Amino acid sequence: MKSWIKRTLVAVFGTAVLIGGLTACGGHRGGWNNMSEADSTQMRERVLERAGKELKLDDAQKQKLAALADKLRDSRVAVMGTTDPRADIQALVAGPTFDRANAQALVEAKTAAVRTKSPELITAAADFFDSLKPEQQQQVREFMNKRRGGHGRKS
Repeated sequence: MKSWIKRTLVAVFGTAVLIGGLTACGGHRGGWNNMSEADSTQMRERVLERAGKELKLDDAQKQKLAALADKLRDSRVAVMGTTDPRADIQALVAGPTFDRANAQALVEAKTAAVRTKSPELITAAADFFDSLKPEQQQQVREFMNKRRGGHGRKS
């Protein structure tokens, strides 16, 4: 894989982990799916504020992080859709046989959403990561290493 692709993927996933990890530390236990739009906006602001303090971001970097957060939210909404994902899966097994046609349609819809949203998400992640000073980039890498395994477990 080309090095610029690797760096871009590391930046995207690193930033997603950073935001996700900071969100997990935010104190909300209900999850993103159960949040109202106002709660989601409030949580986003707290996460951005905390990331800004942790990384000592300047205003331009904060704007790029906010743009990345917006792209992450847009991508998530596009992939999750407007319906209840659990209900979509349950509908596949509701009948006497597995609904293969609807399962394939569901996978194609999710794949199309990822394919459509990923270029702008990658661009936003790269713009944010590339705007960081080397010491800030190292903080992101260290945060990712600490959070390996998810939910604060160290592997």
